[in-house]
Amino acid sequence: MRRLSSVVLVASLCVAGTGAAFAVGIAAPTDLPAQQPAPVAHPYDTTADAHAQVDAAFADAKRTGRDVLIDFGANWCPDCRMLAGVFDMPQVKAWKDSNFASVSVNVDRFNVNMDIPARYGVKVKSIPTVLILTPDGKLLNADGTLALGNARTMSPAAAVDLIASWEQRKG
Repeated sequence: MRRLSSVVLVASLCVAGTGAAFAVGIAAPTDLPAQQPAPVAHPYDTTADAHAQVDAAFADAKRTGRDVLIDFGANWCPDCRMLAGVFDMPQVKAWKDSNFASVSVNVDRFNVNMDIPARYGVKVKSIPTVLILTPDGKLLNADGTLALGNARTMSPAAAVDLIASWEQRKG
């Protein structure tokens, strides 16, 4: 599965790296450091009502016109914790909050909240899995849901550029 994730990641980064994808729509922050931030120890609330959180994110997205970003992961996952560290960087957090209604959903050992990605035709096979959806629930990155699976090896800019390229698809 890691090999498939790597292939999807490389293909996605080739598309994201063209620069042309960012001429319209949301622009990713350009002032990100090359080095990885510190991973977040416990980015997924294991006691939260994930269904209510996702419903609230969609209600917020409909009200504000932003898209929805759902990050599926678990606290034991090093790539999930690293991606959470990228999302917590001040520049990324400001960009993400202005462009997405976002929610992190705990899937533990693929045994909780698995019905949430299934709503959008996605089976979570590895984590982190990130879905970018329009306010009406259209999945924008069906071909790239696993692309952030190697977050530990990606620069913060590569991760953010990839997410920005997915958001561009709603055009």
